[in-house]
Amino acid sequence: MTAESTDARKAEIRHEYEAAHGEWDGGTQAVLDLDPEFLAAYSKLAAVPDRVGALPEKVRHFVRLAVAANSTHLYLPPVRGHIRRALQAGATPAEVMEVLECCATLGIHSMNIGVPILVDVLEQEGIRTQAAELDEYQERLKAEFTEKRGYWHSFWNEILELAPEFFDAYTEFSSVPWVSGPLEPKVKEFMYIAFDTAATHLYTSGLRLHIENAVRYGATAAEIVEVMEIAATLGIHGVFEAAPVLVEEARKLS
Repeated sequence: MTAESTDARKAEIRHEYEAAHGEWDGGTQAVLDLDPEFLAAYSKLAAVPDRVGALPEKVRHFVRLAVAANSTHLYLPPVRGHIRRALQAGATPAEVMEVLECCATLGIHSMNIGVPILVDVLEQEGIRTQAAELDEYQERLKAEFTEKRGYWHSFWNEILELAPEFFDAYTEFSSVPWVSGPLEPKVKEFMYIAFDTAATHLYTSGLRLHIENAVRYGATAAEIVEVMEIAATLGIHGVFEAAPVLVEEARKLS
């Protein structure tokens, strides 16, 4: 391939990428310079949800935001673009804020994972023999959580038993989007699915729960798969960060 034809192909790939994804920066430019066909292949992969369109455009950007802005990943470069494009697609600031509020609940997984291990150790050491009966306060908390969040799961039982005051505060914190938020319930569940299924988290217990909840709220298999398809492109973020470094270091040796 001649230099002229190579430049033409790169221009074509950039045009197609910008048309599909609406963004261009130093990371994408570096990948284009290093391996244009790899960028073209990624562009095609990442654009599948937009071509199929099981989810509304703004919701696709909500999912991308949930993948990028959750605390186990925090890949900040695309955050502004996802917010901008969600707003351009008709989202309100309140809806975008609610996406971020849903992401903020990810921290509770420390308790979902840690407390059952604590219980196992207590039982192993003979300190605990069985679950304690819930008192009136704890029963009220369970009822409030079920009403506000729309479900109950067994992984809350031991947290409620051992840390009722924390569970009380978490119920209020996590329920804000469910009490006053503008997004429909299945869309909220998509946000939890997005960060639970992301490769940097893979919290399978929560993933199953939120898929079940989403289906009960009317989500289709195509919609849920599209959430996962968006999350599945997370691996490119390392390429976009490292490729400019490779370009810079290669230039030093040339």
